[in-house]
Amino acid sequence: MSLYDDIVLDLKKAIKEQDKGRLSVLRGLKSAIKNKQVELRQDLTDEQILGVISSEIKKCKEAIEKFIQGAREDLVKKEETEIKILSGYLPPQLSEEEIKEIITQAIEEISASSPKDLGRVMKSVMPKTAGRADGREVNRIARELLS
Repeated sequence: MSLYDDIVLDLKKAIKEQDKGRLSVLRGLKSAIKNKQVELRQDLTDEQILGVISSEIKKCKEAIEKFIQGAREDLVKKEETEIKILSGYLPPQLSEEEIKEIITQAIEEISASSPKDLGRVMKSVMPKTAGRADGREVNRIARELLS
């Protein structure tokens, strides 16, 4: 059973249970997946769906920052709930130590020695951490290890 099928089943379950919050989030996610399918003109793989989910979570985090600046706690809580629901479809997130280990291996593989090699390191690391770690966090750790 694919990830998309799981999302559709959960959507149907939310409809039956009249869980309006979850229903809204899942409808938005399904819509984002459909938009990506139209854009790529093909069905999405589970990895591509994980990318869509990650981008939706990223949008929520950016919205939270804006809502905090605007002192809108009610909307912050709504976005946090949405992140919690969407995160349930992602694989377990990597710890900082696991990320450091992956980056260290990549640095050794490509013989990176300075911050100039950050692009090559990130190119090697991101496919290994896709959907399991935030890109900004990976970039920050890579910069630390290269300096």
